[in-house]
Amino acid sequence: MNQDLQLIIDQMDDFSLQGVPYFFLIDFEMQKPIFYTLDSLPKDIWIETPLYSTPHQASHKKDPIVLNPNPINFSDYRKGFDKVMAGIKYGNSYLTNLTYRTELLNFDHDLSDIFSLAKANYKLKYRDEFVVFSPEPFVTIDHDIISTFPMKGTRQAKSIMDGKYLLEDKKEQAEHATIVDLMRNDLSQVARSVKVEDYRYFEIIKSKSSDLFQTSSKITGELTDAFRQKYGSLISSLLPAGSVSGAPKSKTLEIIKSAEQRPRGYYTGVFGIFDGRQLHSSVLIRFIEKDHDRFFFRSGGGLTSQSNCYDEYQELIQKIYVPIH
Repeated sequence: MNQDLQLIIDQMDDFSLQGVPYFFLIDFEMQKPIFYTLDSLPKDIWIETPLYSTPHQASHKKDPIVLNPNPINFSDYRKGFDKVMAGIKYGNSYLTNLTYRTELLNFDHDLSDIFSLAKANYKLKYRDEFVVFSPEPFVTIDHDIISTFPMKGTRQAKSIMDGKYLLEDKKEQAEHATIVDLMRNDLSQVARSVKVEDYRYFEIIKSKSSDLFQTSSKITGELTDAFRQKYGSLISSLLPAGSVSGAPKSKTLEIIKSAEQRPRGYYTGVFGIFDGRQLHSSVLIRFIEKDHDRFFFRSGGGLTSQSNCYDEYQELIQKIYVPIH
């Protein structure tokens, strides 16, 4: 663990015990963590969550958001896919999330527009570097009850039958079961009486271009004495999020690094808010980053032994959207 991360973990632990509200942001590789008390939060960090929101200027642009995605070509995607499948074949992983970034051509909006117009439970604009509009909570904590909501399984929602096919798809069933088992085990490190309260329910995520069915589960537990009000230690013990890495974590992370060929950075990391009593956090998915005046959308999906390369490639593309309605 690097010194910056340990410092922030210690700060989160201390301020959680004192009841001091704060914001944290931890990247996927856990190399560039960020921490601020809420009363010292810079004005160029915008947040909107069910627990806390910062004031921000609404966008007055009336033009529709057109993404014009230019995704990784299929042959290059297949190279990464084949590396993942080799790792699965050799027993080093049984679920690996493979992600890539897609350039948005002729993109004429800025990150502030996206933050203002996108509909999501968890939104973050970090300076002029990236914006995220995530539907996926990571963990919430209230009265020593910790909950997590792993999200795994996506299909376009052209008709109600698509939701039925998603729920009945054997590959999607296996993938979701794997993540639920992983997150249940992760929560057991910090909580007792861990249970799956709601298994594989689906929601509709709306956008102007196409709606998506998304399956999730809810897992809860009661914090052990060692982690009560020590939320920095708790969060660090659960990272990276299983729903965006895979299982088992250690070997799967090696496969991800080999297949993706570049760090994810803040994409698929986590951010969160402690308001002095409750903690809410979210996985950084549905993510647009700015890189030298070019814009990129990050997306991907979970691969198992049953995965089909073309289908997984199509899922990566289907997830390139901004939920505006």
